[in-house]
Amino acid sequence: MSAAIEFKNITKKFGSRVVLDHLNLTIPRGKITFIVGKSGEGKSVTIKHIMGLLKPDDGRVIVNDQDITDFTHEELRQYRKNFGMLFQQAALFDSLTIGQNVIFPLKEHSKMPLAAMLTRVEESLTQVGLPNMQHRYPTDLSTGEKKRVGLARALVAKPAIILYDEPTTGMDPIVSEMIDELIVKINKDIVDITSVVISHDLKAALATAEYIVFLYQGKVALAGTPNDFKASKDGVVRQFFSGKVDGPMEFF
Repeated sequence: MSAAIEFKNITKKFGSRVVLDHLNLTIPRGKITFIVGKSGEGKSVTIKHIMGLLKPDDGRVIVNDQDITDFTHEELRQYRKNFGMLFQQAALFDSLTIGQNVIFPLKEHSKMPLAAMLTRVEESLTQVGLPNMQHRYPTDLSTGEKKRVGLARALVAKPAIILYDEPTTGMDPIVSEMIDELIVKINKDIVDITSVVISHDLKAALATAEYIVFLYQGKVALAGTPNDFKASKDGVVRQFFSGKVDGPMEFF
């Protein structure tokens, strides 16, 4: 398995609380990986280490064969250009048109000619099923459409890795399924793009993911395919994926 992202013996503490405890994980290149776990298990902390927003207390973070652990501020700024991010609430600017929202990363981080930027904006909106929407405003859109615009903005700079932060939280089942299908479509349409999804949606993880990482007590309790999880006899894994209160999982 070719790795896009590797955590090697990562430890992260906040005060006396250990969030990541000598964590070793691998996220495969070119696939859809879901990182799941109950609240407080370090999913968001893991994403922040991938982005270089947090540095580990110990261990190394390797992304696309680069050790980013000791990158300088300028090196991190350049490195983050390889990422797209779909935020939980889409995080659109209501005062800007759809086109202005999508072009924003290119204007901030690219020296492309304006005509090329506008072409990329239309390509990205078409990828998410919203062609010819540049002149509308976020307030004119449904919740699902706003998510798709957020995804178009994440894709506009052609990232190698796209991160999804709880993409279906608060969505109704129909919109949630639409977002899940869009994640699959994007991963198929864009060669070698790696998709990393932070989610509490276990149904979506089993239906959408090609690889799942389950975090528990700062470590990987299980990593594998959806079929590996369905076949697991581990008590903690079975309890979490069944959603039952009773079982060996500790709550604190």
